[in-house]
Amino acid sequence: MTQDTSSISLPLPDLAVVVPVKNEADNILPLVGEIYAALDGRTAFEIVYVDDGSDDITPTRLREAQVQFPRLRVVRHRQSCGQSQAVATGVKAARAPYIATLDGDGQNDPADIPALLDRLLAEPAAERDRLLVAGHRQKRQDDSIRLWSSKIANSIRASLLQDDTPDTGCGLKLFTREAFLDMPRFNHMHRFLPALMIRRGGKVVSVRVNHRPRERGVSKYGVWNRLWVGIVDIFGVMWLQARASVPAIESQD
Repeated sequence: MTQDTSSISLPLPDLAVVVPVKNEADNILPLVGEIYAALDGRTAFEIVYVDDGSDDITPTRLREAQVQFPRLRVVRHRQSCGQSQAVATGVKAARAPYIATLDGDGQNDPADIPALLDRLLAEPAAERDRLLVAGHRQKRQDDSIRLWSSKIANSIRASLLQDDTPDTGCGLKLFTREAFLDMPRFNHMHRFLPALMIRRGGKVVSVRVNHRPRERGVSKYGVWNRLWVGIVDIFGVMWLQARASVPAIESQD
């Protein structure tokens, strides 16, 4: 795993946008440009791309993007470890206290990030660590198979986990770095962040966001990944929920 350090001299950011990618070469420059347009002048930010073992020219495109966008940092997995591990790698590499996650395929709209950040910052500072702001995609631009599998998986998940989230599969989420690092990590855990936040005594708020059709590249996830694998993981999360313990802190020096 190698990590770019070209932005180390920049001021410490308040927000890190973590973007996991695998074989998304054509989406790199357009999406990084959109993230810059959404956040430049609004808050101090960094962008952390995690290349999850791409075997196309994604690494080349990321190096090109770093020349144009100095707030872009890059971490690369030598071999593909999956989206959840890529998100975890990005969060650990981030220097900011607040984390926004964004899918690298261009379907999430970076212009929605400020609204999620505003919602998190509206909480008292002491309570932000226990809030996850989740995007709720409006008018989803997916094919019928993906919509069908997502609808079934969401229905089962909501019934069993009671995670109070209409669209847990949306890649656009915002939370504190500290909260994420306090959660148990496992494969596919990025799909269960709302339930894991509630498990640690927090809450979830959903904000309506835009959803766009994929314009470049090919989806890396099919019905099996979105439906059956997710259902198997639900039972693991239920096991974690049943064994959760949230202490009530009476005093702290």
